Amino acid sequence: MANKKPDGNRLVDISSNTQVIKFYNKKGRVIRILCLVFSILFLLAGIGTVVYYAWLNTFNFSSVKTDIVATNTDTEPDQKIFNNSDLLQNSKVLNVMLFGEDNRHGDDHGRTDTMILLSIDNVHKKLKLTSFQRDTYVYIPGHGYDKINASYTYGGAALSIQTIQANFGIKIDRYAVVDFDSFIDIIDTLGGIEMEVTQDEIDYINYQMYKNNQSKGNRTTITAKPGTIKLTGQEALWYARNRGLTKGEDGNEIGLSGDDWDRTSRQRKLLEKMVTDLKGADLGKIVSIVSSIGPKITTNLKKDEITGLVANSLTYIGYEVVQNYVPKEGLWYYNNPEDESWDIAGSCIMIADMEAQRVALAEFIYEDLMK
Repeated sequence: MANKKPDGNRLVDISSNTQVIKFYNKKGRVIRILCLVFSILFLLAGIGTVVYYAWLNTFNFSSVKTDIVATNTDTEPDQKIFNNSDLLQNSKVLNVMLFGEDNRHGDDHGRTDTMILLSIDNVHKKLKLTSFQRDTYVYIPGHGYDKINASYTYGGAALSIQTIQANFGIKIDRYAVVDFDSFIDIIDTLGGIEMEVTQDEIDYINYQMYKNNQSKGNRTTITAKPGTIKLTGQEALWYARNRGLTKGEDGNEIGLSGDDWDRTSRQRKLLEKMVTDLKGADLGKIVSIVSSIGPKITTNLKKDEITGLVANSLTYIGYEVVQNYVPKEGLWYYNNPEDESWDIAGSCIMIADMEAQRVALAEFIYEDLMK
């Protein structure tokens, strides 16, 4: 049964909230670990054919079906669901869905708070990144209404792609999934990474390292003063996942301010530093890195398609990088989670005008190709 959709009259519009303004004004926040993987692909063009093909064979190649299998039986009466034949696509634009997976508990499908659509537009010479906000309230085929990131928990990459296609009418050509452990492996292979950190950030890392039994029993893993310090892979991962800590949460006594916007800012800083360090890495380090992360990439990209991406890497690097968000600013609001008719935990981002959102996304990806 579909989750009940709340009465629109009971929804709270906070689109002028300072958090929202802060989010949309800070460009580049959507670039996370998965974009790093593609950066590594581009770097591979110079490491040698034998090494490249040996690495390519370590991928987990998947052939899961992403065709939409939904019907309108569990949707709202006014909800349009796109079928496979209705989806917008163009042979000159490759749409690759990128997922960052946290599967530390060994579930069939882990969690993902990273959902980025990479569109390689060979007509307008652009790399387009569209971030789907994890709390966006959408229809999930076979499951009714829920937050968009729940689709990954229910059915992995396949269902997430079906969900995006069914709601927004855009054909997803390929996908790639990388787990968070890749962060640790890459940074440790590089010998650590130097980041500028505050005392609060140090306190957060130390707390998480101790709480998760990653500090060999030491309550203080990092003893350095605030400033530029070298982080291990595990420390850097906690730096990237820091969104603050409520005092008393899990019994902690520190309490640190922060939110999702702060967390994505840290992720971008870390990514930029990682890419910079990778550019200066020697062949041995790069070979070690790609050998390590290959088995942690699951994709339905074909080998010849990956080879094509690498072969054209210098061209793609020259493309303009543009960014987008779904839902678009001005087209969404938060629900009121205290509404008794609401059965989804926490706040959800509601799209006020789904048709306008679909048009905006299509125009961003295809531009004049829609005409």
